[in-house]
Amino acid sequence: MSEPIRLIVGLGNPGPEYETTRHNAGFWLADHLADDLRATFAPEKGFFGLVAKARFEGENVLLLKPATYMNRSGQSVGALARFYKLTPEQVLVLHDELDLLPGQVKMKQGGGHAGHNGLKDIQAALGSPNFWRLRIGIGHPRSLNLAQQVADFVLHAPRREEQAEIDRVIDRCRVATPALLRGDFAAATRQLREA
Repeated sequence: MSEPIRLIVGLGNPGPEYETTRHNAGFWLADHLADDLRATFAPEKGFFGLVAKARFEGENVLLLKPATYMNRSGQSVGALARFYKLTPEQVLVLHDELDLLPGQVKMKQGGGHAGHNGLKDIQAALGSPNFWRLRIGIGHPRSLNLAQQVADFVLHAPRREEQAEIDRVIDRCRVATPALLRGDFAAATRQLREA
């Protein structure tokens, strides 16, 4: 068993104009997890975002949706992690992943940021790449036979069939979350594959 996750960060861009865009897949999952844990997001100025405080098996769990834009996510994550004295290993970041097709999900600890500006900023703020990432596949314009540029693609809503696949992945992630909150990453990985 590893250190249990104590901070879950959903990445996205704030504002109604971004709500349904692919780049906000992390926000979508964070909203569902807050519901599952019976917690409510509320603005916290000092943490530059929306924070939900939950309890899981007697332990405190924090959920965060940074209110900064994606490329400044680290400002929010760093402030919260420092205040609650959390290590990078106790942080799980939920984010959209171009290199995975809709319907695919992968979890990993550490590694690079693959050009994802949110991850890059969080890595800088935490001073370590050792946080966990739950990568929600949104596909790449090339793999989906679209002529769009990547920047344009991530700021548009998924097509209906892609959204259905992403929703299924979100449900699998919800099933695996209790194992993550217990620090049982092997069980969580199995549940992500099986569900």
